[in-house]
Amino acid sequence: MYLLQAAQPGFGGFQFIFLGLMIVVFWLFFIRPQAKKAKLQKNFIDNLNRGDKVVTIAGIHGTINKVNEDGTISLEINPGSYIKIEKSAISMEWTLNLNKSLASPATSEKK
Repeated sequence: MYLLQAAQPGFGGFQFIFLGLMIVVFWLFFIRPQAKKAKLQKNFIDNLNRGDKVVTIAGIHGTINKVNEDGTISLEINPGSYIKIEKSAISMEWTLNLNKSLASPATSEKK
């Protein structure tokens, strides 16, 4: 019986405004930050150079020996030991933490 009753006039506009606000909030808190993070990751991957110390997503530490044109890099994990991995397998967060910790002792020795 209640299902057959018509919706009250005047509340239809409020529902559309509420739906629009939900979409805007969803975009601000979920889609936009993820897009920013993806853009930073892409810039990080594009700026990898020979001699950079990196950490892979599997936790392998090494130094970039060669950046190949096919989207791979040659990573030196021990002197004379090289592995070929995809550029996308480099962890931006772990690499930045590694390089930050390597820079920290040098600055503390100067004091």
